Amino acid sequence: MKANSFIKTLVFIGIITGISAFNYQTIPDEIYSAIKAGNSKELAKFFNNNIDLVILDKEGIYSKSQAELILKDFFVKNTVNPANGFIKLHEGGKDSKFIIGTLYTNKGQFRVYLLMKTISGSFAIHQFRIEDDNN
Repeated sequence: MKANSFIKTLVFIGIITGISAFNYQTIPDEIYSAIKAGNSKELAKFFNNNIDLVILDKEGIYSKSQAELILKDFFVKNTVNPANGFIKLHEGGKDSKFIIGTLYTNKGQFRVYLLMKTISGSFAIHQFRIEDDNN
């Protein structure tokens, strides 16, 4: 009887730990690296099939490939400063994750917002925004 109760407790703990691990997954470092390097191709690997994209005056729902091209154009015109790159200000969420940070470029600084949701056990970027942060 005690062994059966012990096994049930272990199973319960395993389930809770698994759920907790899923809810507290961290945002992949490759996303930070891609933003910091101004690498639209690497960042686009994490885009959902359709993404809500706002980059300065471009706003809409775009396919993964369209969003990559728009982001590439931004990075060509705004070279990321290698000294500062991207500084994360906030990160959070459980089922969905968000990042807010500052991107430093040769044309000034920009506020970056990113929203990710879990699809089939891995994160996908659903919303990506770059706004002018030059006061």
